Amino acid sequence: MKIYCCLEHTELALDIAVDEIELAPVFKEIDENERNHTCEYCENLALYTVEN
Repeated sequence: MKIYCCLEHTELALDIAVDEIELAPVFKEIDENERNHTCEYCENLALYTVEN
């Protein structure tokens, strides 16, 4: 699982990842050169990934 999220939705993405995998997920900032995804919860630019 990999969730792309903006700053506003990081807490939601972390909560969903923990609920699904029941372990602490890996939270990473997306490199400025690779910021071409949108947040999965709104239309803003994704700044972070949450993955297992």
